[in-house]
Amino acid sequence: MFQGNLTVYSDFGRYQAFQFVLHLLAAVTAGLHMLSLVTVAAVPEHRCFIDALDSASATANGTVLPTISQLASYIPLNADGELESCLMYDPLAPDNGTTVSCSAYVYNNTYYQSSRTIEWNLVCDKRWMGALGQTIYMLGVFTGAVWLGGLADKIGRKKVFCWSALMQLILGVAVAFTPEFISFLVLRYLYGIFGSAGSYITGFVLTMELVGPSKRTPCGISFQGAFAGGIMLVAAWGALIPDRMILQVVYGLHGLLLVAHWWIMDESPRWLWMQGRKREAVNIIDRAVRMNGRGMNVDKEYYLVEDKTTFTEEAGATSAGLGDLFKTPNLRKMTLNVCLCWFANSITYYGLSLSAGKLSGNPFLILFLMGLVEFPSYISISYLLDKLGRRSITSSLMIVGGICCIVAAYLTRGSTESTSIVMFGKLFIAGSFAVIYNYSAELFPTVVRNSAMGLGSMCARLAGAMTPMITLLDSFDPKIPAVIFGVISLVSGTWVLFLPETMGKSMPQSLIDGENFGRGDTAFSSCMGRNKTHTEDFPPPQQMVPLRKNSR
Repeated sequence: MFQGNLTVYSDFGRYQAFQFVLHLLAAVTAGLHMLSLVTVAAVPEHRCFIDALDSASATANGTVLPTISQLASYIPLNADGELESCLMYDPLAPDNGTTVSCSAYVYNNTYYQSSRTIEWNLVCDKRWMGALGQTIYMLGVFTGAVWLGGLADKIGRKKVFCWSALMQLILGVAVAFTPEFISFLVLRYLYGIFGSAGSYITGFVLTMELVGPSKRTPCGISFQGAFAGGIMLVAAWGALIPDRMILQVVYGLHGLLLVAHWWIMDESPRWLWMQGRKREAVNIIDRAVRMNGRGMNVDKEYYLVEDKTTFTEEAGATSAGLGDLFKTPNLRKMTLNVCLCWFANSITYYGLSLSAGKLSGNPFLILFLMGLVEFPSYISISYLLDKLGRRSITSSLMIVGGICCIVAAYLTRGSTESTSIVMFGKLFIAGSFAVIYNYSAELFPTVVRNSAMGLGSMCARLAGAMTPMITLLDSFDPKIPAVIFGVISLVSGTWVLFLPETMGKSMPQSLIDGENFGRGDTAFSSCMGRNKTHTEDFPPPQQMVPLRKNSR
């Protein structure tokens, strides 16, 4: 039966557990690929190369690091009493205090021996080029979310998942060997399409369509935990491997975790049924029942008897696509609200994640903690989400996370207080980002669910693409990026209160179900004791022919 769950083989048996683990591996690789540039193109502390102090002839008698007092004769100090990173006194007029831009750089190699930034000097007036590398990757994820999300609704979740897995393996390794910047950007764009969009989004949808309502929350939250685990792997490998080329190859080879999925992962039975491929769906159900060991035999021919009315409705449903999310008023309102929510969560989440390198201390440890700090949030949410509801938790976490961003902006940069507030902000935003995945999957009907998830992810990646560029605004005022992230989070967190609650409700199947779902249900109508949604006035959700135990 496909009315909210698959009761024929339980909400979560051995079969679902096995398939879920396969899907979960895609979340690990997605998190790893998404933040790989934090280490591969790390920006160490730097200053101008001073020929009199740093040249080979100056250090011929041994490598002796010049002192601050020596460097101060060649490089001006900033307001904090530190050496300027991008300026030096004009060597042609050393006495009048005139400064010029650096022609070469010296990098602090305490933590980073090599990176793309060091190779190509992507600092100072070329700083935008380093940010562009991350932006291009996010634009690739943006493209993948739109293209592959819709494609998965048409040709199937499994095909998109597996082809994306293969491509992320190839591109993840290939990008390590690109010799110049333009080819690097091209491969980063393609890497984004398949590395953090195709397998991750389709894997999440596969899980949501496979497990029953009682397990959607822990399974959905686990995806976000696995993504955070990928971020922690970025930090761990970065600390162990100093060579950026070998490091990127290791990141790319994680795609091998998904290669076997071609043979051992199943397509979504829900999707197969809605496409009219009922025999394939029932075969998977039969395999699941046997694997779960429930002592049942599925009478396949009984379930393949097609009701003409149902078939006609389902045949029409297969043509649904992204445009259908905007054709009717209730779906359109929910779609726009959810899109802003994805955008706000992403811009705040990646804004805080990419700021890891700017916090004081070991950058690998800080990045590792940035991933680790998400787990308390996920554990708490897994217990509370089915008690307090999706809407209230999403809104609360976004509002508190936004406040943390703004507060951190006005604390001393690099201080313990500032770092702590940033970590707390990451914890809250990670929690709301986790919930919005579950929330979105439950709000939209099966026939356009992957398209809706792809659209939401598209908005998130658009935000992710903008984030590196927004962080460049700290050149004008260090407070600007964090305040922007915080305000957007506050606005979206408030608007989420106008979405319907999905806790304990069956997932809609058809477009009609989606339009009727939660109509008039807002946090304000609920608080006032009024809920305008009258489900008894609407037709029941489409159902698959009931799958019952064979009594033979």
